[in-house]
Amino acid sequence: MKLAAFTVGPSSPTTAELTPNAMKKRVPVTRGQRTVGLNDMSRIELTLNGKAVAADVEDRTLLVNFLRDAQQLTGTHVGCDTSQCGACTVLVDGRALKSCTLLAVQVSGSKVTTIEGMANGEALHPVQQAFSECHGLQRGYCTPGMVMAVTDPLRRNLKPTEEQILHGLEGNICRCTGYINIVKSVKRASELMAAG
Repeated sequence: MKLAAFTVGPSSPTTAELTPNAMKKRVPVTRGQRTVGLNDMSRIELTLNGKAVAADVEDRTLLVNFLRDAQQLTGTHVGCDTSQCGACTVLVDGRALKSCTLLAVQVSGSKVTTIEGMANGEALHPVQQAFSECHGLQRGYCTPGMVMAVTDPLRRNLKPTEEQILHGLEGNICRCTGYINIVKSVKRASELMAAG
């Protein structure tokens, strides 16, 4: 499944087009050939952390809000609301993506993995284990996003250079550690994953 970037285009209503009366009554507004309402709903079906999930969601619901609010998976954090920090990173069909930039309806039919779905029972995923062993965290708020962000490139390259590791961490901000132990954690994770 190809994920399209969410953009506001000519068929999207602006706040000015949603009259106060329409907003109060939640009446849809017609624009061109498309009717757009404040509470348009869609049925989504996905595999979430290995389990089939089906839910009705508002078309405008961000994936991060669906995960946190509807599914109670609060390990996916909202750090900036602008897709700059990476705290909301999840795996969608194995690719690390920021869930604050995706609508929940865009992942219908996909396999989504959050930090809660990484461990195999009590056994931590090698990336989680490496972050724990190498103390790749301080406050820990960014850690779930960091773990998810590096899992994707490590699956493709088990022997990354330090430059590749730093490149892979771009878009994920840690305001506490200075990245030294995070880089050590990624190196250790590559060793653990290579060992199988």
